[in-house]
Formats: sequence, C-alpha cells, structure tokens
Amino acid sequence: MSSTVRQQKFSRLIQKELSDIFQRDQRGFLGNTFLTIVEVRVSPDLSFAKVYISMLLAKDKKAALQKLDDHKKEIRKALGARIRNQARIVPELAFFLDEVEEKAEKMDALIKSLNIPTDGPEKE
Repeated sequence: MSSTVRQQKFSRLIQKELSDIFQRDQRGFLGNTFLTIVEVRVSPDLSFAKVYISMLLAKDKKAALQKLDDHKKEIRKALGARIRNQARIVPELAFFLDEVEEKAEKMDALIKSLNIPTDGPEKE
C-alpha cells in the first residue's frame, strides 16, 4: 500500500522524534533494553501511527512491548511536546515488534546448517 508524500514526511518526523525520546529515556522503564524504531506507518488522516520496533538486550521482548504499551500516554505526551510546532495532530501510537531481523537470522542459520557438498574433481 503506497502512502502519500505527506504521510511519508510525517512518518519520518515521528520516527526521528521517537528515536530521540527513547535514546534520552529519563524514566528508565525499559531498563537496559536498546530500542530501535525500524519503521513508522501513519494513517491517511495522520491520527494513528503504527510503530515497528526492534529490541536488543531484551530478555523478554513481549514484556518490554507491554511496558511500552503501559507507558504509551507518557510517550505520546513527550512526542506532542516535540512536534507541537510542526503538526496539528499527535497521533495515537501502536507498538509492534519488527521481526524481519530475527527471521533473517533464522534463515542464515538454516542455510549454514545445510550439508552442501563442495565441487571437487569429478571422477568417472
């Protein structure tokens, strides 16, 4: 599904600001989890944003995602304070785990585990 230029610009703005918010997290509700905002998808009316995240150093990613959901109001308020001069609407946020990296690691492990014979001199 393609998005408009306006949606893409707003998505990049939200991604940048959320990344900065999580990098400077004073509240510390994520502990030592390193969080990366992989992608942000915004609805056509800019009122809803799906935020795809990747986590490193997280023992339990589902629990960390639940902590994000629990603190969603604080995160949205901090986002609103940052984008108040650039946007009229502070979108509702929904956090999702981005599993592309994990799937790629599984594929790499699967490929490495294959027993593929090497090309050697052919004997007839």
